[in-house]
Amino acid sequence: MRAKRITLILIAIFIAIQFYRPAKTNPPVDAAKTLQANTQMPPDVALALDRSCSDCHTYRTVWPKYSYFAPISWLVTDDVNEGRRHVNFSDWGSYSVERQQAKLSDICDEVKDGGMPLRQYTWMHKGTALGQQQRDAVCAWTKAEQRRIASRTGVPIPPPKQGGMHADNK
Repeated sequence: MRAKRITLILIAIFIAIQFYRPAKTNPPVDAAKTLQANTQMPPDVALALDRSCSDCHTYRTVWPKYSYFAPISWLVTDDVNEGRRHVNFSDWGSYSVERQQAKLSDICDEVKDGGMPLRQYTWMHKGTALGQQQRDAVCAWTKAEQRRIASRTGVPIPPPKQGGMHADNK
């Protein structure tokens, strides 16, 4: 009898928490402000970033079915909002040149160290983990892009820092 009561209470709690739904947003994308429109990106890097990063770092998030059920919905929405807060490929053209330079360093650091894509994301989305060749290609591209920006604008490439995107909260 006690187990039945506990089960009913847990079911009631599960149903009740479904009523708190954090906003799952995908604001309109201005194509002129995207990362692809504002950088010179090789096709293999564009494919890797699109497949492994765009759900959390753009306004083109694909919200899977499981993201509509609490408490998982809370975690997924928080990951997406946090990812966009750190770097948003949909708003890249709105960043200052200095911020672009810093974010390119962060992207390489996070990818090289295996911090991105997040492990829980790659568990749920097969084929999104980056292999070493893809990590190397992304880092080579970020460094080439930084050199291109520096030669065009005179804004220097920032020195490496510890912690990547998660350290600066920009």
